[in-house]
Amino acid sequence: MGKWWKKAFGYQIYIRSFKDSNHDGIGDIRGIIEKLDYLSYLGINLIWICPFFESPMDDNGYDVSDFYNVSSDYGDMSDIKELIAKAHQKKIKIIIDLILNQTSDEHHWFQESRKSKDNPYRDYYIWAPPRIIDGKQTEPTNWASFFGGSCWEYDQQTNEYYMKIFSRKMPDLNWKNPKVREEIINIAKYWLDLGIDGFRLDAVAHLGKSELIDSTYQTSEKYKPEWEKYSNLPIVHDYLRELNQKVFSKYDIVTVGEVGGRALVEDALLYVSPKRKELDMVFNFDHNWCNNGWNRKKGEKLKINVPLMKEIFNKWQSGLQGKGWNAIYWLNHDQPRVASHYGDSEYFQESVKMLAVCMYFMWGTPFIYNGEEIGMTNPKFKSIDDFKDVSIHNQYRINVLENKQDPDDFINQVSYSTRDNARTIMQWSNEEYAGFGKAKPWNMINDNYPVINVKDEIEEENSILHFYRKIIDIRLNSEYNNVITFGKYQQLAKEHSQMYLYLRQYRGKKILVICNLTCEKVKMDELGYKIKKIILSNYERKEVPFEFASYEAIVLEVE
Repeated sequence: MGKWWKKAFGYQIYIRSFKDSNHDGIGDIRGIIEKLDYLSYLGINLIWICPFFESPMDDNGYDVSDFYNVSSDYGDMSDIKELIAKAHQKKIKIIIDLILNQTSDEHHWFQESRKSKDNPYRDYYIWAPPRIIDGKQTEPTNWASFFGGSCWEYDQQTNEYYMKIFSRKMPDLNWKNPKVREEIINIAKYWLDLGIDGFRLDAVAHLGKSELIDSTYQTSEKYKPEWEKYSNLPIVHDYLRELNQKVFSKYDIVTVGEVGGRALVEDALLYVSPKRKELDMVFNFDHNWCNNGWNRKKGEKLKINVPLMKEIFNKWQSGLQGKGWNAIYWLNHDQPRVASHYGDSEYFQESVKMLAVCMYFMWGTPFIYNGEEIGMTNPKFKSIDDFKDVSIHNQYRINVLENKQDPDDFINQVSYSTRDNARTIMQWSNEEYAGFGKAKPWNMINDNYPVINVKDEIEEENSILHFYRKIIDIRLNSEYNNVITFGKYQQLAKEHSQMYLYLRQYRGKKILVICNLTCEKVKMDELGYKIKKIILSNYERKEVPFEFASYEAIVLEVE
């Protein structure tokens, strides 16, 4: 119970889109420094900063070419040191991405590795010779890449393939090699000694790979998306225990692993059970796709799959309770904006505030994503030129240019799920470029920035921003701090098709959270608890209603 991160409220910053201090169109470290007062005003006490290392930016910094230096896009080491010092003065801790699975193909390890088969760095990466099938040279296996196509890239210099489960410019590291693990250990120590407070471990589930045997996954696709070939394999836990023993356990830090979509609670416990001494918590993506988005017809309204969402929340809240620690969040830099994904444009304020209540009174360490606190939405994509995401351009090449899919159909299809949704420019004001800077930004600005922005919401008493501030304050500073942080979670009315209810209780104190996840009004019988106080509501309520309005959310102290 004494771990500081259990009482933290996190805020993720996608640095490239956050704030441009030198007016070159790209967000930077000094931009974060400029906004530390805002972050204090919001009330958070932990920030997670996406990669700022030296990189050719094929995937916006997740393709690292030097782990010990800062990209000139973002500043230099003196800026990082100043950010750490000034954040700590404001009692804000900082975690950064530790990129474990891959480097850039421009990293000197890989530049050496590809020179020859007997190069000392060859075994830093996963190389395999081609196969000959029906007289033709082909990849070592038929495994798919997350970014489309094969997970193998041919390198003519040595007539072999290297594995890349993401972009072709992001070769996978070979974690079987103890020298690779030692390099990562040294990188982690370097940043911890500089003063950061922990890591979000990127793509941590993929460090182990199975034997290089073809997938028999049943699909018509040429390359088989059997992610189990390189996801959550047992060897990953050996690697993490080594990291914990040699690095993490030596510092007062937090470690958060990214374990990907559709992870099992049982898998998560292997990462976060304190007895196993691996990680403190993990992000899973189960709750990110609980609507009709994938199968809806053109023009059809997005609609939450309420039973599925409730089932997933209960699975993770109850499944980890007393056994490990949870990380709770609506989105990160890889998912659609929650206001568009699960919100309702006709009941915008109500639905977005309800979603905040729904998530952030559950147990676990919460993380909000920059712009979520003002209700930022997905942009409107019109052509392939609007997309910056390398995975979308890979899919466009395969589906449209090679397989002749209609370009408009492709744009309509990927607009829903593209990572670009979360990466548009942070909306600070209604001024030119949304107050981001004075030069045209590297990425899109949503057309609605004149009405959805930080400056206006600070001035509007009932704004989404102020509602988030209330939630953060209740979690961190109120008499309900301990019950929200440590209290038992119990889902109520499990079979209800519209309402999500849960009880939090700790040492005699009880909080009841009630959320209508739909636009339809809902009548409910007696709640079964004596109401002591309305703690928070997204409607003006002096007493508890028994007919809940569209997207109504209310938090009660009960006995």
